[in-house]
Amino acid sequence: MSAWLVRRLLWGAATVFGVLGFLFLLFFATAEPEDIARRALGEKAPPEAVAQWITSHGYDRPRVWNPAAPTDTMLFEHFRRMLAFDFGRSDADDVPIAQRLREGVGASLSLTVPLFLLGIPLALGASLFVAFFRETYIDRAGVVLAVVVMSVSILIYILAGQYLIGVLLRWFPISGFDADPAVLARFLALPVGVGLLHGLGSDLRFYRTVFVEETSRDYVRTAFAKGAGEGRVMARHVLPNAMLPILTHEVVRIPGLFTGALLLESFFGIPGLGSMTVDAIDANDFATLRVMVYVGALLFIAAQIVTDVAYTVVDPRVRLT
Repeated sequence: MSAWLVRRLLWGAATVFGVLGFLFLLFFATAEPEDIARRALGEKAPPEAVAQWITSHGYDRPRVWNPAAPTDTMLFEHFRRMLAFDFGRSDADDVPIAQRLREGVGASLSLTVPLFLLGIPLALGASLFVAFFRETYIDRAGVVLAVVVMSVSILIYILAGQYLIGVLLRWFPISGFDADPAVLARFLALPVGVGLLHGLGSDLRFYRTVFVEETSRDYVRTAFAKGAGEGRVMARHVLPNAMLPILTHEVVRIPGLFTGALLLESFFGIPGLGSMTVDAIDANDFATLRVMVYVGALLFIAAQIVTDVAYTVVDPRVRLT
């Protein structure tokens, strides 16, 4: 396993370098520093202010090659800063991006962690239920409802939830955020409910397929032949043997816990990293967008390695060599 882990880490490092190279091409090779400066300062900014902004953000260096000082290039600075987690300042308002990340991660986690922890048992329970009644009207009704839920945009759920729950019934605030534990749940109840409802359709379709496929295995027929009941077979045999696809499906979601839920945070006024990303897109804040993509890539690579290791925990037959 040690050799496998070393190989995966080396592949992960190569992937990180590839992502950084792609980000450089995307943000530096296709955009002129003057264009970036004018998006940040405005089209009517005087040339002197534009030149000063370019110099202060390090965009006045040669892009790739500087014969006089090979390390004094935008390419070298891009790799050095990202690999050292020195994210610099926002192109839009000069606030340190690391400070923004520290301030926003708590709000994002307060939304995404309940979504993740509540969504897993809800989706698994509903999927086991419809798989238990497979090839019946309950199963078909569950599949149709899942497809309907999947087909509706999350924007509709957000607007409908805010109008029905927030405006008409006045159960919870329409939007806003307060980190005070005494009122935090009231602000998060509506976005968490909307997120759970929107995610349930696709999860139910996926997990039902996994469970129905498992019920056709030989070990299930053997369990029935020994007199085990349907509920016991589903809970004690089918669910544990379906853990590999469940792990694959859920662990890759963990990076999204930290990078935030873009639309939910933006529409419900939650000052998390997802909302920060939307604001960066609106403001053409390339520096912040680069960092968010890079952080997301790092978390995704780490989640892939954790997923493979978790396979060996839930299924002893899996060997990492």
